[in-house]
Amino acid sequence: MSTREHPDRGPLSRDEMAEVVARDIPRGSFVNLGIGQPTKVADYLRADSGVVLHTENGMLNMGRAAVGDEVDPDLTNAGKVPVTELPGAAYFHHADSFAMMRGGHLDVCVLGAFQVSAGGDLANWHTGAPDAIPAVGGAMDLAIGAKQVLVMMTLFAKDGSSKLVPSCSYPLTGVGCVDRVYTDVATFRVGPEAAERGVEVLETFGTSYDDLAARLEVKLRPAEG
Repeated sequence: MSTREHPDRGPLSRDEMAEVVARDIPRGSFVNLGIGQPTKVADYLRADSGVVLHTENGMLNMGRAAVGDEVDPDLTNAGKVPVTELPGAAYFHHADSFAMMRGGHLDVCVLGAFQVSAGGDLANWHTGAPDAIPAVGGAMDLAIGAKQVLVMMTLFAKDGSSKLVPSCSYPLTGVGCVDRVYTDVATFRVGPEAAERGVEVLETFGTSYDDLAARLEVKLRPAEG
């Protein structure tokens, strides 16, 4: 088995999860970070990574979150969090931003989720509960338009149920669109192949492959290579 296990490190905090995601983003990628947990990834990208961050509200080359005197109320990401700008930053209309998303110009997007299926289906805009407020935003455009979709979420809900499931019970955002799932206790590779052969466990934090296999309903398999 080549799954990397870190029994003494984890479960990961949101910042630690963001650091793991940032580590795996290819150099020079054009990347969109979804609202919520994924925005933290911006704080952990290396200065020499060459990654260009795109925002849904119309900005390229966004930097990390702004602090102190850096805060400009007119300079925010799509989640209204104050951010910094990097040299060469550009601004454009919201419609142009969505054209970039829908046109396949983004290499990677990082999204939150309520559920992800073994086959890579994504549910992140509505739980289906009668009192829930739907919040799709640009998630559907990103899920289908980005070349690689990464999900960042806790693995277990408050009631202990797994958010990585054989099939989603919540309304779908996209079908077969997710490539990797980053959680507080493990990183997984999902997709059509995983639905047949089993979800690949790439790395664990504060738990073991065997413990996950005993707790999750999805079929698992060790990382290859």
